[in-house]
Amino acid sequence: MNPDIILPPQVAWASGVFANGPLIRKTTRVADLHAVFSDNDAWLGSDPQQSVYDVEMFDSPSGEGALYVGVTHLHAGKIGNEFFMTRGHFHQRREQGEVYFGLRGCGLLLLQTESGDARLERVTPGSVHIIPPFTAHRLINTADETLSALAVWPSVAGHDYAALAGGFALRVFTSANHSQGWEVGHG
Repeated sequence: MNPDIILPPQVAWASGVFANGPLIRKTTRVADLHAVFSDNDAWLGSDPQQSVYDVEMFDSPSGEGALYVGVTHLHAGKIGNEFFMTRGHFHQRREQGEVYFGLRGCGLLLLQTESGDARLERVTPGSVHIIPPFTAHRLINTADETLSALAVWPSVAGHDYAALAGGFALRVFTSANHSQGWEVGHG
């Protein structure tokens, strides 16, 4: 007896494009990011329909022990002098971790504990980021091209955006005074 050979879902590593699987797609626009950026007037003056980031994920089974796989495509852009970023979140089930893999572009991963300790990691093609339990996370695009990162996380983790209603402890702003083109400020 010959077993069936199945072609599993695929990801194009250079672009983050998925194939061979049922997909869920979500676009987050400027209008969806109320109170995320520090310059509210610049946010109000921006095109509310402009896409800030798109998420594609395989429509996978959920439940205890199951994993989701998705790619965030964070577009290049700014609101005021702050780079485009994802909303950022803790997991509803705080004990759940996550893994990010940088695919294309250049940016930062902002990590913050529940006590407010924050740090940044550079995201580049090939970078691997282990997001520990009890840690909020946000992607920030500091370049002029789309930043794409593949993520793997437990399907039971959930998202808790409300815990960060006051924002993260750190913010990343454009800067002509620094060679990397950005500087860190406090939230």
